Amino acid sequence: MPDAGPEWLVEQGIGEQRALLVDKGEVLAAKLRWPGDLPAGKVLRATLVHRTMSSDRGTAQLGDGTQILIDNIPPEFSEGMEINVQVKRDAISERGRFKRAQGRLVEVGLHGGTRTDRPRDAFETGRVVRRFPSGLWEDVWVSAATREIAFENGSLLFDVTPAMTVVDVDGTLTPIRLAHASIEPLVRGLDLFDIGGQVVIDFPTLGDKVPRKEFDQALQKALGKRPMERTAINGFGLVQLVSRLEGPSLLHRFATSRVGMAARMALRRAEMVEGPGVTLLTVHPAVKAKLKPDWLAELERRTARPVRVETDPGLAIEAAQAQIVPHD
Repeated sequence: MPDAGPEWLVEQGIGEQRALLVDKGEVLAAKLRWPGDLPAGKVLRATLVHRTMSSDRGTAQLGDGTQILIDNIPPEFSEGMEINVQVKRDAISERGRFKRAQGRLVEVGLHGGTRTDRPRDAFETGRVVRRFPSGLWEDVWVSAATREIAFENGSLLFDVTPAMTVVDVDGTLTPIRLAHASIEPLVRGLDLFDIGGQVVIDFPTLGDKVPRKEFDQALQKALGKRPMERTAINGFGLVQLVSRLEGPSLLHRFATSRVGMAARMALRRAEMVEGPGVTLLTVHPAVKAKLKPDWLAELERRTARPVRVETDPGLAIEAAQAQIVPHD
């Protein structure tokens, strides 16, 4: 039977949807979606609540009160009109501020669509599975939680700032060998963490122009035909990548909603344990405060077991424990 090649798998979690691009048991890319997210490309009905004087920009409001910054507003459109908005970038929480979603006004005929000028995304095209193959989501989650991807004799350390994602290349190899060894893990990390926008990578300083040119060629080959702009490596080892930012990466989620990420992972662990009895979920007190009643009710429905949540201040935020215990 011929190899089907990479395939998007979608897992309907409690409080989130997860998607993995899997090929021969290896994860090539990952995506995460939470309730209330506005996927880039989606077309929504909204009300024009504000427009900037002498500009085609303004603010639209959805039925649930969510506001989207929009552009491409024709001069004859006035506040209070019903319009159709296509999302360009989902809202992003950053340390110290919240950036509202961005969109553009589109023709009325597009009302009700999901995507117009872009291909359908993984959550629309992927194959829904009850559960991912063992360990795949856990490996992605831990890497995003620690913000690190290790490779032989080196590692990539990721950090999210309000302006960009910064990647530091560290290791014990010579500068030129370390720089080349880090290329494949870097490209994998961009997909694994669903990173867009501006990315600055601090590679080892390569010095002369010849090794820098060879490195640039190797990096370009690894990036392939990705829709992004790239600077050549400079004398200090810095490279900048710029691509379309459509929403928060997994790193953004951890940077601004670490407890929320941990709470959802705790529910996943509780859902995975098997056997008769009661699901005992032991979490850090901060995680328990994030567990919504409807999430716990959904966990009981899926497992056909009652759930008991206990707290342990000594547990790390990410170290929730789930087990089956007898009925009282």
